[in-house]
Amino acid sequence: MVILLIVLALGIGLLIFMFSEAHRTYVEERTIHLSRFPENQQPLRLFFISDIHKRTVSSKLLEKIPGEVDFVIIGGDLLEGGVPLLRARQNIQKLKTLKTLGPVYFVWGNNDYEVSQMQLKQMLKDEGVIALKNEHVFAISKYGTTCHFAGVDDLSEGQINLKRAVSSIEPEQLTILLSHNPDVIYYVDEESKVDLILSGHTHGGQIRLFNFGMYELGGLKEKRKIPLFVSNGYGTTSLPLRLQARAQTHYITLKRKE
Repeated sequence: MVILLIVLALGIGLLIFMFSEAHRTYVEERTIHLSRFPENQQPLRLFFISDIHKRTVSSKLLEKIPGEVDFVIIGGDLLEGGVPLLRARQNIQKLKTLKTLGPVYFVWGNNDYEVSQMQLKQMLKDEGVIALKNEHVFAISKYGTTCHFAGVDDLSEGQINLKRAVSSIEPEQLTILLSHNPDVIYYVDEESKVDLILSGHTHGGQIRLFNFGMYELGGLKEKRKIPLFVSNGYGTTSLPLRLQARAQTHYITLKRKE
């Protein structure tokens, strides 16, 4: 009986810990050096948040961002089925309060297709969010640093067209590819003109045992000679629990690789 109570207590304690991990507020600072970053231009500072799902962007999160932000990137799964559109709107409005003169960029994730597309698109438009679906935009920071953001549709629920997304971008121009699903790397080749990929989707496995999970932990990787940055994500899916895959957002500084 005593052993049973101990096991039960440990199980409850683990669930409480996993629930707490899923609702942590963490901003990872990361510097990424890119060989084709424009010479004699100021670094680019991005706030990258992916896989918000059911969570609310808290004021505590915004207070933890260490400096000015040139551009805010939402890497898909802004919401999911059952999440009120008002909550997603309020999350965007909070992100827009950051110290930035640049717009908020968004790409579709698989769970974003679980809500009315007409209503979601109208809300994004109303809030001035630039939604990229197989297209790109030229961006310039308030310090004059330039780049292209190219965004593709979700790999599983949408219709990805990478060639269209990067069309007309000159080879020498810095290009950051936004894709909810990191498997976009298998669509990329040298002709895609991509310098960095920002993705989410995997949640870092979300629940890992002895450091093993359904997906790799997030982080900066190099695949097919292209830097690929994958976030563990801010929210959760299915279960509001995490283990060995902390919830995270990112303050990313892009600089030239010497």
